[in-house]
Amino acid sequence: MTTATALSRSPATPRTARSVAMDYPPLVRWGLIASATIISVMALAAVGRAMLGLAPEHSSWKSLAVMIHVITVVPAAPLGLYILIARKGSPLHKQLGRIWVMLMIVTAISAIFIRHVNHGDFSLIHLFVPMTIIGAVRSVHAARTGRIDKHRFHLAGLYFGGLFLAGLFSFAGDRMMGAWLFG
Repeated sequence: MTTATALSRSPATPRTARSVAMDYPPLVRWGLIASATIISVMALAAVGRAMLGLAPEHSSWKSLAVMIHVITVVPAAPLGLYILIARKGSPLHKQLGRIWVMLMIVTAISAIFIRHVNHGDFSLIHLFVPMTIIGAVRSVHAARTGRIDKHRFHLAGLYFGGLFLAGLFSFAGDRMMGAWLFG
């Protein structure tokens, strides 16, 4: 091994986003993987049951905003998981990241128009809309300015808050995803 190679593998050498996959502290890493896996499996199972005719009809599906929301959030869950665990910094990572951020922004914007659950008013779940949009903007800005630690922080928060926590709410009560999965 050359001296340059030995130095590049030295623990004292800071790691860049390009050199690692899933470079988060262990507790954060496993929390993200667990939450991403849970919400991805739940979403895919619910939609799969609906597509196979195994889920009950739900009036929410007739809403254009709900359709857009589901069509963008369902692929965002597993795509986000892949982006979190794959190597960072490659052109593929950047392209998939752009797609994921756009999916999340469209998901958040469509959520603004989903208000029939709360009789036409906003509900607590709508607090995730500005959080998602702000988190997406901050994560992109951090990546473009080379602040990868902040980029990772914002994306972890965006995934956990904007997808996992908000996603869990969509399975509660008589909401469509819950009805499709458990009905």
